[in-house]
Amino acid sequence: MIQRICLHGPESTGKSTLATRLAAHYGCEVVPEYGRAYCEGHGTDIGMAELVHIAETQDAMNRAAAARDGDRVLFDTDPLITAVWAEMMFGTRDAYFDAFTGYADLYLLLDIDLPFVDDGLRVYAAPEQRRHFFTLCKAELDNRGVPYALIRGEGDIRYRAALEAIADAC
Repeated sequence: MIQRICLHGPESTGKSTLATRLAAHYGCEVVPEYGRAYCEGHGTDIGMAELVHIAETQDAMNRAAAARDGDRVLFDTDPLITAVWAEMMFGTRDAYFDAFTGYADLYLLLDIDLPFVDDGLRVYAAPEQRRHFFTLCKAELDNRGVPYALIRGEGDIRYRAALEAIADAC
C-alpha cells in the first residue's frame, strides 16, 4: 500500500490545494510546507544554509507525520523540491540534497498548466522560468528513480487524476 504521497512541482501548481483535498478524501494528515512558513516569518532573501534548514525541518515533519499515521499521509513537499529550489536560485545545491534518500512512496508531479498566481512569496512567474522549474522538478524525480505520476488539468480534472494515480500505484 502507498503510505507516503508527496506533491512535487513548481510554485503555483496547486500542490497545497490538492493536498488538502486529497487528505479530506482519504481522511489522513497533510504535512504543510515548512518553507512557506519560514519565508513568511523570515522573508525570501535566503541562502543555501537556509534551504538546507528548510529541507531538514520538512523531512523531520514528514517523518513524524508518517510515524503517527500508519495508513497514509500526504506531504505538501519534501527535500527533493527544496533541492530544485537550490538549483533554480543558485544553479547548484548543497551535498545534503544529493545524500537525501527518505523518499515518499509516490510523487505526484503537478504540471504548470494552471495560471500563475502571485501571492507575494512566489518568484518564478515568467513562462520560460516556469518551464525551466518544471523541467528541473521532473529531472529530480527521474534522476532519483522514484515512482511518480504526472498530474494535469484544472479543478476536478486535476483532483480525479491524482486519485487515479494513487489508485493505480496501490
